[in-house]
Amino acid sequence: MAKSSGENGPRAPATGGSLSGTRESLAQGPDATAADELSSLGSDSEANGFAERRIDKFGFIVGSQDAEGALEEVPLEVLRQRESKWLDMLNNWDKWMAKKHKKIRLRCQKGIPPSLRGRAWQYLSGGKVKLQQNPGKFDELDMSPGDPKWLDVIERDLHRQFPFHEMFVSRGGHGQQDLFRVLKAYTLYRPEEGYCQAQAPIAAVLLMHMPAEQAFWCLVQICEKYLPGYYSEKLEAIQLDGEILFSLLQKVSPVAYKHLNQQKIDPLLYMTEWFMCAFARTLPWSSVLRVWDMFFCEGVKIIFRVGLVLLKHALGSPEKVKACQGQYETIERLRSLSPKIMQEAFLVQEVVELPVTERQIEREHLIQLRRWQETRGELQCRSPPRLHGAKAILDAEPGPRPTLQPSPSIRLPPDAPLPGSKAKPKLPKQVQKEQWRRTKASGQPDKPPAPNQAVVVAAAGDACPPLDVPPKDLAPQDSTPQDSAPQDSAHHHSQESLTSQESEDTYL
Repeated sequence: MAKSSGENGPRAPATGGSLSGTRESLAQGPDATAADELSSLGSDSEANGFAERRIDKFGFIVGSQDAEGALEEVPLEVLRQRESKWLDMLNNWDKWMAKKHKKIRLRCQKGIPPSLRGRAWQYLSGGKVKLQQNPGKFDELDMSPGDPKWLDVIERDLHRQFPFHEMFVSRGGHGQQDLFRVLKAYTLYRPEEGYCQAQAPIAAVLLMHMPAEQAFWCLVQICEKYLPGYYSEKLEAIQLDGEILFSLLQKVSPVAYKHLNQQKIDPLLYMTEWFMCAFARTLPWSSVLRVWDMFFCEGVKIIFRVGLVLLKHALGSPEKVKACQGQYETIERLRSLSPKIMQEAFLVQEVVELPVTERQIEREHLIQLRRWQETRGELQCRSPPRLHGAKAILDAEPGPRPTLQPSPSIRLPPDAPLPGSKAKPKLPKQVQKEQWRRTKASGQPDKPPAPNQAVVVAAAGDACPPLDVPPKDLAPQDSTPQDSAPQDSAHHHSQESLTSQESEDTYL
């Protein structure tokens, strides 16, 4: 099999020139200061002259090829209920993974709520654990200059990644800067692999849902646990999976298998971009997100199932095969798939119901690996074993490890009572003294203020009587992540949005 080339053919080191590897190198134009001012606008679409254009709920410019048309909207009440359930799972993640993994899988199949998708992906992939185990590592890589042979090719690829998304529409904008940082950091983290062009859309999708550091560790997990060897120099892993896909197709759709076999169409011609980019460049965006939700939970079998569903419905009937008399017509059919078979509800239902298991994939992997060794010798790229989803990644994680818990951004003082306790908060000494001074001036008995009595300090001498109830701005904030979920899901959601240290919940 020939090595894949083009946009997904990954290895293209720069032959000349070098970059410093800094974010400033991405700013174009004669005046760097002006470029910085432009990139500091509310969104990169404004900086590139798209301020008057409408943006869909995914961040794509309305009217572009990536923008969604009519969508199946989840009722608001259902969405709030799902958010509440997911918040409970994320706040007690290890317990849910240990005892209720099947429930997590079912909820991933239904779709992760958009407000929690980035955070859920980090927990499912193990990226959250990697970040905790490697504090400061991304910052260290980010500050390093980088390998000059990769910096130029990375920069050339930046503008190709979702150019109609508001994060990446501006040359040198925030999205492109973060994408450059993440990809450069990976070349330093795994210098033996370097950079692969198919990693760029993967990293871009992650950046749409989380900050750069979290996106980097999720990218590491995808490259090392979910799709090991996919982005190596010889593309051996993707070639093996192409043969696995073709073999599984014989059972799923004999008509499509026979047609592709008769025309001698190599699987790499149609599945390389599908698998290496996890369908991020193939499906409508709502379908991409649903596929990724299941992929992070269940692993590569979701990618195989999606590929098999597309092949089955594109070439799985005699009528469709008759319309593809030659190789060219067949390849064009697979490159311009019918919108119906890519529609979110239809595709997800087909993928969930398709009986292709991890055991079948691994059995076929051994068969194809043996054939490879008989015809081509040993694999040159020794990749780590593939792990099928969140449960396998968690089980393979060497213990002991810290329990995953969201870190609150609002912290209580050491002497403050825990939320839900009956004790009233102890006021600062300065507030107590001010209350005592006012009481003495008013002729009341000379005694210090009670420690549990709150007072509001008035400004500019305004009168303000003491209050027995703590004022709103002095009341303790509920930031303990272990609190049980309230019955009111909307109230629960507002509490959680205050307690995430990172900006995953609101980073869209």
